[in-house]
Amino acid sequence: MNYIVFDLEWNQAADLRTRRANSLLFEIIEIGAVKLNEKKEQIDDFHELIKPQVFHTMNQVTGDLIHLKMEQLEDCRSFPEVAADFVQWCGSDFIFCTWGNLDLTELQKNMDYYNMTPVSEKTLQYYDVQKLFSIAFEDRKSRRTLQYAVDFLHIRKDVDFHRAYTDAYYTAEVIKRIGDDRVFRNYSFDTYHLPRNKSEEIKICFEDYAKYISREFADKPAAMGDREVTATQCFLCGAKTRKKIPWFTSNGKHYYTVVYCARHGAIKGKIRLRRSEDNKIYVVKTMKQIGPDVVQDIMNKKNQVRKSRKERRHKKEGLD
Repeated sequence: MNYIVFDLEWNQAADLRTRRANSLLFEIIEIGAVKLNEKKEQIDDFHELIKPQVFHTMNQVTGDLIHLKMEQLEDCRSFPEVAADFVQWCGSDFIFCTWGNLDLTELQKNMDYYNMTPVSEKTLQYYDVQKLFSIAFEDRKSRRTLQYAVDFLHIRKDVDFHRAYTDAYYTAEVIKRIGDDRVFRNYSFDTYHLPRNKSEEIKICFEDYAKYISREFADKPAAMGDREVTATQCFLCGAKTRKKIPWFTSNGKHYYTVVYCARHGAIKGKIRLRRSEDNKIYVVKTMKQIGPDVVQDIMNKKNQVRKSRKERRHKKEGLD
């Protein structure tokens, strides 16, 4: 399997009126990529600028960041031509790698805009190298800039950042320096295309937590009424758990619970309700072992929610 390490540069509307007139928010104007083999050795590269078809004025912030002018793109090929060649160049046995979680979604959005054959109709598994860097070298939680990672790893900086090929190259160099193969068990999932049915839902267990990504639901009540969504069995042994803190929410988007497994102790559940491209609801749920301090933090959060609701009820009764 090869690693396709890619980066995109995109332009956006230079004014509010143009933005409202177009369904595409970000128009890709450059694709850069590096292909690594299974030994993480570079075996090929891809780079091409793209002629804009949607936004014909360069957004000032974008232009200043990537140092590109519209005049440099006038004689380039269109996105459908370049993207088709890029997908063909990727081959058949590969996994995408990006710095952060935006590029793969924007690639698919641009391909959809031009009615191109999708890279995949299913939820895509890929590597977020920004996350892998944190797991390999820091605290697993922080999310650093690419330039920070390059400096941290003492990678030679031959060219400036914020161009598609150079950022792809630097990202590939970070990958090469992750020596622990266990880090590469930490896949990410791009949810531009969600599971289409129950059988395609994502259920995966990592080293210290489990993740579940649902299919689409019509609305929030339908999502929270699904048994799989609110299930709290131990992700480590599959045993039934005892509820310490039932599911609750402080904002209607994030739900929390604490349950106990007789074998593995306290487990925190978190549900994130997200809006899909079709304006429906899907769920990202994580389950993770926790200690007494985190249990208390969640209990405090629940008590604060209860207190706030009580204050709102009393205020309403007073007005009545």
